[in-house]
Amino acid sequence: MPNNNISLIEKILYSVEKPGRYVGGEHNQIVKDWEAVDVRWCLVFPDVYDIGQANLGLAILYQILNAEETILAERSFAPWVDMEVEMRRHQIPLFSLESKQNLKDFDILGITLPYESIYTNVLNILDLAGIPQLSSERTQGDPLILGGGQACYNPEPMADFFDAFAIGEGEEVSLEITHAYRDWKISGKSRNELLLDLAQIPGVYVPSIYDVTYNPDGTIAGVLPNQPDVPEKISKRIVASLPTHPSKFLVPNVEIVHDRMSVEIMRGCTRGCRFCHAGMVNRPVRQRSVEEILPVIENGLNATGFEEVSLLSLSSSDHTEILELTQKVHEIFHDRNLSFSLPSLRIESFSIDLMDELKELKPGGGFTLAPEAATERMRAVINKPLNDEDFYQTVSKIFENGWRSLKLYYMIGLPTETMEDVDAILQAGIKVQQIGRRIIGKSVKVHLGIASLIPKPHTPFQWLAVQRPETIQEKLDNLKAGTRKAGIKMSYNIPESTLLESWLSRGDRRLGAVIKRAWENGAKFDAWGERDNLQIWRNAFESQNLDPDYYAFRERSLNEVLPWDHIDIGVRKSFLKRDYEWSLQERTREDCRNTCFACGILDAFVDQRPPETICYWGCP
Repeated sequence: MPNNNISLIEKILYSVEKPGRYVGGEHNQIVKDWEAVDVRWCLVFPDVYDIGQANLGLAILYQILNAEETILAERSFAPWVDMEVEMRRHQIPLFSLESKQNLKDFDILGITLPYESIYTNVLNILDLAGIPQLSSERTQGDPLILGGGQACYNPEPMADFFDAFAIGEGEEVSLEITHAYRDWKISGKSRNELLLDLAQIPGVYVPSIYDVTYNPDGTIAGVLPNQPDVPEKISKRIVASLPTHPSKFLVPNVEIVHDRMSVEIMRGCTRGCRFCHAGMVNRPVRQRSVEEILPVIENGLNATGFEEVSLLSLSSSDHTEILELTQKVHEIFHDRNLSFSLPSLRIESFSIDLMDELKELKPGGGFTLAPEAATERMRAVINKPLNDEDFYQTVSKIFENGWRSLKLYYMIGLPTETMEDVDAILQAGIKVQQIGRRIIGKSVKVHLGIASLIPKPHTPFQWLAVQRPETIQEKLDNLKAGTRKAGIKMSYNIPESTLLESWLSRGDRRLGAVIKRAWENGAKFDAWGERDNLQIWRNAFESQNLDPDYYAFRERSLNEVLPWDHIDIGVRKSFLKRDYEWSLQERTREDCRNTCFACGILDAFVDQRPPETICYWGCP
């Protein structure tokens, strides 16, 4: 297909910040003949290149789709404000990086939704591409708009804008969707028939085929299909074993947020932290063996020249071969002048031997731990049990092994939390600082990272109300005053951004009109702290006669139909309800590798795994 965009794009790049965001041509980029393939994907990340190019899920799908000879997959990102101005001025539609083709000319736009605060960016991208924003207004010639990612476990706020969502893990279902689309192109059927075909694929949710009804009090009465032979619940997709990991990573043109090679060593978590959305929706645990991981690192380094490798999982120290892995990594790569990072370490599964190995791996920066709460009572509430003695012993060992900087992550706004629990965070930071100074001296640096709880869908806390901004601000002010006096660094999320995320993550389908009005009034890049869009959002709620407090500050009834109940993550709602009740009793669950609490995921997993396999942990 002839492309008239290229010369105009090159012309406007002289007028924008970071033109490298838009040129493509990175090392290991895959470019295919547009006319020689059956189905053309564009993988879209609705934030700037600097953030989106670091996304591992995008890298995985890019290689899986392009591995098929008859499929083409290219990339596109949200242009920053200066680039958008130039594109609109010169009437340049949004384009892909590889071939600079207009997004509206692709067959499928696969849009990643990793977090909710980029929803207005999706609408902006569709508008820049010349594609109708509403699914109901698209015609036969428009691309299929497909959503995927962590935020899709509550797809309802964005249901008006997507033709379909892939719920769960995308490695297999993305190819199934592609093959169904290719068959539809050949058949000459209508667009509605395509959507019906997609709704038959396990894990694919087509919102237009489901109707939402409401009770007189505004709560949801039900979400049910309006077509026959469509499942009432959409079960997330689970891959039985982790597929081959990509190693030919693209080498970015500009510095990105995580400018390193990321290797997923394990997926899922068995710990059951009650606030953790990822820990609930990504069950069951599957891990890569040392024999699988080492060649990925070797091949990736040879293909990219990266100088830092991050070994990713939700709880890296829970990998059953983590000590052997770190030993082998040091043994094989110690002479390459590389830095390795192992995020998401859990204090209770952390060993002195592992710490010694990490020291040998030349980790970049400081050390990070996430106790999340500073009192044993609050850690029981959130099901992250840890006694203070073990915590401070681990801190001592970190400083004794030479680390001079330690960051500690905590949460506020937790259920049953008192100001004494918040003050305990400050006292913990001061004690850690004292331990570090005793071992290292005054050069020690302690950093507290404070997040506010957002009770996310599909977690035991999903029925909770969000704490009001003035309450959160009072707690933050106390912590800020104390850390400033103690010489401890503190970072935090502003209450207003927490409020917006709570509206969008806990909303129902009525929020589609709110999102559209907010975009029309200028909201975009809501995840960027310097863009204060909250009043725009309040005005958008008012325009639709909706109360934002209804979504944030209302405690849900345990018997209420929640906006996301028709999305089945494999963990039973009855299990989440029981776990919520246990949290209020300060009752903990042990790691489910040791005791199965019948959350339901193994039953779901049985349906999707080959019959000869068993759960990784050996459960029947």
